[in-house]
Amino acid sequence: MNEILTLCKLIILYLLERVDFPLSYAQLSEFILEREYVNYFTFQQAIAELTEIDYIKAETVRNTSLYRITKEGQKSLTYFQSKISSLIREDIETFLIEHKYQLRNETSTLADYYRTTSGDYAARCRVLEKDSTLIDLTLTVPTEDQAISICKNWKEKSQELYTSIIHTLF
Repeated sequence: MNEILTLCKLIILYLLERVDFPLSYAQLSEFILEREYVNYFTFQQAIAELTEIDYIKAETVRNTSLYRITKEGQKSLTYFQSKISSLIREDIETFLIEHKYQLRNETSTLADYYRTTSGDYAARCRVLEKDSTLIDLTLTVPTEDQAISICKNWKEKSQELYTSIIHTLF
């Protein structure tokens, strides 16, 4: 069991190290659980322990946990990466090549809303690239339905809006 938990931790670290954007809990679990590398409970334990020892950091956006590897996690991975079989590493690389754009798009375009002290709603919309924020836009609207609508539409409209704003300002 200990070897399986260790392997799961290493797979998580390797996945996070191979991308330059955060991965969601769902994306990590989908890869690991669909391939039956470990069971759900071992995956849960691995995520919890990696977070606890500060090898990964989690950011929660609209009920979605996004994970990044930390410097400590990278350092540990360099020592133990060889414990991941070449077949698993190839599987990870193939998965990332085939799904990288989709994975990045799912986690780099973020939108969330909250109620302001004045009773309105603020919809915060962001586009991230690597460790940079390309755009961070907060719109205040009178109703929760409007805030929800903004958040839902942000993913498909953010590229167009960003381009328009840049073009207008330049």
